[in-house]
Amino acid sequence: MRELLVRSISGILYVSLVVLSALYSRDVFILLFCLFAFICLVELMPMIRLRQWIIYPMLPVAYYFIVWQGVPQNVIYVLLIATVLVNIYLIRDLVLVDRIALFNTKKHVIALLYLIGSSLFLALIPDIVESYRPELLIGIFTIIWANDSFAYVSGRLLGRNKLMKRISPKKTIEGFVGGLIMAIVAGIVLHYYLASTGIDDYTVYQWAAIAFVVAFFGTIGDLIQSKIKRQAAVKDSGSIMPGHGGIFDRMDSIIFAAPFAYLTFLIINHVS
Repeated sequence: MRELLVRSISGILYVSLVVLSALYSRDVFILLFCLFAFICLVELMPMIRLRQWIIYPMLPVAYYFIVWQGVPQNVIYVLLIATVLVNIYLIRDLVLVDRIALFNTKKHVIALLYLIGSSLFLALIPDIVESYRPELLIGIFTIIWANDSFAYVSGRLLGRNKLMKRISPKKTIEGFVGGLIMAIVAGIVLHYYLASTGIDDYTVYQWAAIAFVVAFFGTIGDLIQSKIKRQAAVKDSGSIMPGHGGIFDRMDSIIFAAPFAYLTFLIINHVS
């Protein structure tokens, strides 16, 4: 009971920080997410056994120039392509190999693109339309939370078939499907809520598609992080969040899904 209480309190604090920072101002939001991403990087580096101090200052520099100051859109496109390709390669490693081969070059690529690059696109999502839209970011987090929560519930109630037993024994196909369905429902509800407040940048079908992409790749991101932890022989990425582990344990899904979500927004904007 005490563990559940501690977990709930730390979870509520985390959610409150995300929502309030995004709504308060763009600068506060960028600063908070830069801090979150930096902590994730600090937690990831020992797990992949990478000892290159120069990578740490690269993260705030990237946030300053790419997110806060802004760079030409062509630079964003190049970074997006590189990040998506690296993440797809990690999906290949997840499915086809027993162990992710962590040679020196790959460690750097994982740190720079899998984590720093992906986290940048999470911070760029509110700027995907003409003006700053914190509702888009809060919506993405809402979809991830709906997916995670309902995947857990449906997995406990209906779970029979393991999703990837050797990596995450508790995840089931039934839980994955249940979480995906609830994420899409959350996306649909989110559209109608935003429309009621006068924010109708995306249709109900577009929000359903965004929710599917976020939930699908979010689950894969969680599995990839689980595989990295299993290879590093650690249970959690850190201990900064009581009851949850590290910040990276909490953000692994949404960080991995971010570039795919950003790409989906771009495609929808272009088609529209």
